[in-house]
Amino acid sequence: MDNFCCFNSQVGGRSSCSSGKGKSHQGPVKYGFSLVKGKANHPMEDYHVAKFVHEQGHELGLFAIYDGHLGDSVPAYLQKHLFPNILKDEEFWTDPSRSISKAYERTDQAILSHSPDLGRGGSTAVTAILLNGRKLWIANVGDSRGVLSKRGQAIQMTTDHEPNTERGSIENRGGFVSNMPGDVARVNGQLAVSRAFGDKNLKSHLRSDPDIQYADINLDTDFLILASDGLWKVMANQEAVDIAKKTKDPHKAAKQLAAEALKRESKDDISCIVVRFKQ
Repeated sequence: MDNFCCFNSQVGGRSSCSSGKGKSHQGPVKYGFSLVKGKANHPMEDYHVAKFVHEQGHELGLFAIYDGHLGDSVPAYLQKHLFPNILKDEEFWTDPSRSISKAYERTDQAILSHSPDLGRGGSTAVTAILLNGRKLWIANVGDSRGVLSKRGQAIQMTTDHEPNTERGSIENRGGFVSNMPGDVARVNGQLAVSRAFGDKNLKSHLRSDPDIQYADINLDTDFLILASDGLWKVMANQEAVDIAKKTKDPHKAAKQLAAEALKRESKDDISCIVVRFKQ
């Protein structure tokens, strides 16, 4: 299972395969991640963030998966800028959800303004901010997903933004949803998600505002899984939780999830972060 991971990195980066792990300095929270390039004939387009930082006397766990399409420029930009944009918002410490929402929109506008440099591609995002190991905010745009395990039961904390479920919004913006070519619903027959960062050519028909959920971390909370759709296309939420709960090492759990997705012949890039809240 270890043979498809090439090097260790704790913050993120671009590679055909990477893995790493880390832990909180204040408590039992540990994380691990695994990113594996899919079988498509293009470079790896998934980026991630997994780290702890200290701000204003608080410890923040910052975790994210950015699943790019039509190139890796937009997910690379998100990896560098989205969390800083959230944390520098003046309302972050009083209204984190509002700051997250504003920063998502502000970051998308910055991407569009840099479009000659960043190209025509885009990216989904799922982000998690853990405050002092106790409070958790999860946000997403697109179909990368966050799933909590509570007493071994899977709880989906994000909304998959798919063209069929948001057809009304797309059509109200002058776009359309088509299953041609292929059998997957796409915005204007091109993009298989209804919300995304970037995608300048389709932006008039897309949204970039996130869905945001909050959770208290208590004794019932086991761990969090963040992953790109390369995992979720071949695995149900409860199946992922059942695999991850077999080991207390979140690094091994993330690698086992990626390996299982490969075994199930996922063709997409597979990126997974596991954050374990108790040992």
